[in-house]
Formats: sequence, C-alpha cells, structure tokens
Amino acid sequence: MTEPRPLRVGMVGYSFMGAAHSHAWRTAPRFFDLPLAPQLTAVAGRNEEGVRAAAAKYGWDSVETDWRRLIERDDIDLIDICTPGNTHAEIAITALEAGKHVLCEKPLANSVEEAEKMTAVARAAAEREVLSMCGFSYRRTPALALAKRMVDEGRLGDIRHVRAQYLQDWLSDADAPLTWRLDKSKSGSGSLGDIGAHSIDAAQWITGQAITGVSALMETFVKERPVGGDFVGLGGHGGSDGPKGPVTVDDAAIFTARFSGKHDGGTGPVGIFEATRFALGRKNAMRLELNGTKGSLAFDFEDMNSLQFYDASLEPDAGFRKIMVTEPSHPYTGNWWPTGHGLGYEHGFTHQVVDLVDAIGAGEQPSPSFADALQVQKVLAAVEASAAAESRWQNVDKEH
Repeated sequence: MTEPRPLRVGMVGYSFMGAAHSHAWRTAPRFFDLPLAPQLTAVAGRNEEGVRAAAAKYGWDSVETDWRRLIERDDIDLIDICTPGNTHAEIAITALEAGKHVLCEKPLANSVEEAEKMTAVARAAAEREVLSMCGFSYRRTPALALAKRMVDEGRLGDIRHVRAQYLQDWLSDADAPLTWRLDKSKSGSGSLGDIGAHSIDAAQWITGQAITGVSALMETFVKERPVGGDFVGLGGHGGSDGPKGPVTVDDAAIFTARFSGKHDGGTGPVGIFEATRFALGRKNAMRLELNGTKGSLAFDFEDMNSLQFYDASLEPDAGFRKIMVTEPSHPYTGNWWPTGHGLGYEHGFTHQVVDLVDAIGAGEQPSPSFADALQVQKVLAAVEASAAAESRWQNVDKEH
C-alpha cells in the first residue's frame, strides 16, 4: 500500500488553542485513514523559551520566533493560526499569497473589513488550489453533526424557532486579571466573539439559513481588572491589590434574530441568542434548540454525547427522547470506541483536521470557508451596531 504524501504543518501560537490543535494533528491520522499524512513540522511563537517548551511537550519538530519565517520555509505546506484575532488577517493573507493552505481559528478576524479582505484572498488562492478553512470546531461534535443530518433529512419540518446559549463562568471573579481576551484591540469583542460566534455559526450551519437581522443588548459588568499575571484563558484568579486597567469588551451579549428562510421570499425562523462568561455554575454550556413543524432538537455541550429529539408524529404526549450519539452510524464515532463510549472536547478538533485534510486531498473547498466565517463576522458586527443604537433593529449585510 502506498504511503500518503506528507502534509507539513506550521502552527502559529501555542497556548490553549495551540494545545488543542497539536493534539488534533497528532491524533487524526492514528484513527482515520487520511489522503495526506500530517507532520508537525514547526511551531512559531514570540517567546523562544515558551515556544521551545511547547514544541517539546506537543511534539513539534522545530520552532520559529517569527511567523513570517514560518511562512517562508519551503518545508511547510499549511499554516495553522492559533493566535489572537488582531493577528489573523495579516498571517492568513501572507500565508495564502505564499501558496500555503490555511486553517484559521475563529472568529475569522476582528472586523468585517479584515474578514472581507481575507475572503477575497482566499477565493483567489482557491483558484490556484490553495485552500483555507475557519476553525468552528463545534460543527464536528457528533451530536451537532447528527442534528444537521436530521434537519437536512426533513425530520423537523420547517424550522420556526432557534434558541442558542453559550454560558461559561470563568470570568465571574471580578479580580481575575486583564488578558488579551478582555482587550478589544486584540480580541475584537468579548463573550460575543469568543463564544457567541460558535452559536451563530452552529445555528446558521444546522438550519442552512443565514441570519438577516438582529436586535441586541450588550453589557460589561466588570469595568476594570487587575493588570498583570499569567492568566491565559480558562480558570485562574487574580488579586484586588495593584494597578487596574479598563475592560474594553462585553461580558454578556443577548440578541434576537431573524433567519433568511430556505427559499427566496420565504419567512425564516426567529431566534434568540445569549452569550456570557458570567453564568455561575455553567462551565461550557453551549446549548442549541430548534423547534420545527414536525419536531424539535435540543443539545447541550455539557452533555455532549447526547441529543434530545422530539418527533411530533410519535407519541405526541411523550416529550423529548434522548439519543446517545455513540453508534458507528453516527457522524465520526465509528472511528473511535465501542458503542456507548463517549467522546470529549478534544475530538472536535481531531474531526476538524480530518475534514480539512480530506478536502485538501480531494482538492475541494473545506467547510466552513472564509466566506462562511465572513457571514458570522457580519452578524457579530450587526449585533454590536444594534447594541450601540439602544437595541435598534440592524440588518445584516448580504454582500460578500
């Protein structure tokens, strides 16, 4: 049997997302038959001591302290971007123009303008068979992928309502120190872009419909936080002593939405979305519920191996039933463990690598594309615009 040719990966960034992506690149070819063989060729980070430690820990062959040097290397085929949002556009555009495939973490950029530039470059690169994808990893959760399949099969009929929540509590401590995630110039937004973007993408992807307009409310509960400390993302506590700096992003975002409908001129579902990192007791409650004319689906990532389904044609008074999404017939699960043995958070990133490598091997556009991510970016922008205008209805720009 002929060995697949290598896909030599260069990753930029090595913290939370870098760890998840590293695990995925290592694991995917061990459980899935891939057309290309991922190689962890090099990882880049500004701190030489830190990036060398990460390379040793996660299995990268070499390091760079400048992402430009990573792109210049002849032994790199794909650039994986795991850095704050303010760096995405420059790295992705440079990589695509240099002929490197790109995987870019979400949200795609910090502004619609940046995302539009990235999408235009990605389209031009695709004509040269240089491909790109945005990393909305929750699409690869087996239960959500099954929900997508069931909606596409018409099991819910016409969708009427969409309810989406993403609830965490890791920032509820007012003394947790400032990080780049709380700096709008680096992160673009707070809970809205960090976690709300996942809900927006999942809702549009599963329904197959775009959000066309929103009315929003946003709030920052803690206006300033202690400066300093090594607080990189999840967990951790700061102190009340010492200097403080301003928090320039939202702590909570809530918005209503209308969807496009399946057909031009059709009436799409209505939706309500909520994102916050201040919901005490909720650790990673990414929830989605769809109500249709024939049935309903409900999902909560804190119970990620199950999907709740109500079929109105069967025992209409019985309510929801629980589907354990661990069968070989379910998306992705047949490559893992025996029936009934669940998967975890990290598997979504592995499935993301699988889908990306399969697409590159076939010379096909991976999904979600930069154009798909641009649509999410436009919804984020509309939410912010509505909140700034005292919740006035804001249409989402249709132009790509």
